[in-house]
Amino acid sequence: MLTPPQETALGGVEEVTLELTPDEAERFRKLVTELAHTLPHPGPASLDAAELLAEIEVAARWLPPRMARALSHFRRAGNPHGTLIVRNVPLDGTLPPTPTDGVAPDWSLLPLATLAQLAAVSWLGDVIAYADEKGGRLVQDIIPVRGAEPRQENSGSVMLEMHTEDGFHPFKPDFLTLLCLRADRERRARTTSGAISRALPRLSAECVSVLREPLFKIRHSSSFGHTGAVSLPLPVLSGPDTAPELVADFHAMEPLDEAAARAFGELHDAMCAVLVGTVLEAGDLIVIDNRAAVHGRTAFTPRYDGHDRWLRRCFAVADLRRSRGVRAVGSQVCVPLRPASPPWPGH
Repeated sequence: MLTPPQETALGGVEEVTLELTPDEAERFRKLVTELAHTLPHPGPASLDAAELLAEIEVAARWLPPRMARALSHFRRAGNPHGTLIVRNVPLDGTLPPTPTDGVAPDWSLLPLATLAQLAAVSWLGDVIAYADEKGGRLVQDIIPVRGAEPRQENSGSVMLEMHTEDGFHPFKPDFLTLLCLRADRERRARTTSGAISRALPRLSAECVSVLREPLFKIRHSSSFGHTGAVSLPLPVLSGPDTAPELVADFHAMEPLDEAAARAFGELHDAMCAVLVGTVLEAGDLIVIDNRAAVHGRTAFTPRYDGHDRWLRRCFAVADLRRSRGVRAVGSQVCVPLRPASPPWPGH
């Protein structure tokens, strides 16, 4: 079993953090407040509506310019940490208790947070979701659930091992965003990330060569409902030698031979050495380049008293058309994944 990184060894992410000024934050708040008043409120209905998402995308062109430029640059060029943080994102004035079952019942109860996150995501690409996961919701609640503490999933509270989000999926997200509505009381939960660009110089040539071979499988997340299902064999590294893309999961990935296991262990050690982390506070938005970095979370202790840590998650892809064969017309949600099957058409 791989040894988890030590919490005390984590570096900071100050150099990739953008803190909105009071004027910028107010401009952003006015934008999403006006948008919330003009959009229809369908109650608990899905956000998966083309016209609604188009209106959000148009409005997002009026984000504070400094934030828009940062998101646009991150989409095109990334950065050495594969991570961007924006602080002082507008939230709703009244935050309900953290749901004990892990699901907020109606997005329109949190219109400002919802629209602010979707507006930011529109600068990264097109929002995408998966019918298997969180009911196919475009904006998902990440909340500790009683009884799920030891699970290596977002409902747990033990250390969440470094991973590529939905790395087993043929149309995995290109970007992952997490907006903090409420931090954990003790401020122990640090969202962590590690970029392959910083780990690569620490890897031997032999290790890199093995990681580029399809010698690894990833077990499907249990949220996809496929107990024991695994991906087809895939490489951990792909793309250009000097700027590779990464698919890794240090909990659910299975090397297929001894050489692959050694290389994967070497990668884990290199990632731990470059890992950074931050405690997300209310109004913090973290963006992870899911092609360039793995992410995780340190352990924390939930109390289940309505004031537990509460994040909201939203995914984006650079090219939504690639998944058009597995989405209904006009929908951003991929149909259920078929386990142990060849890649879907168009992949």
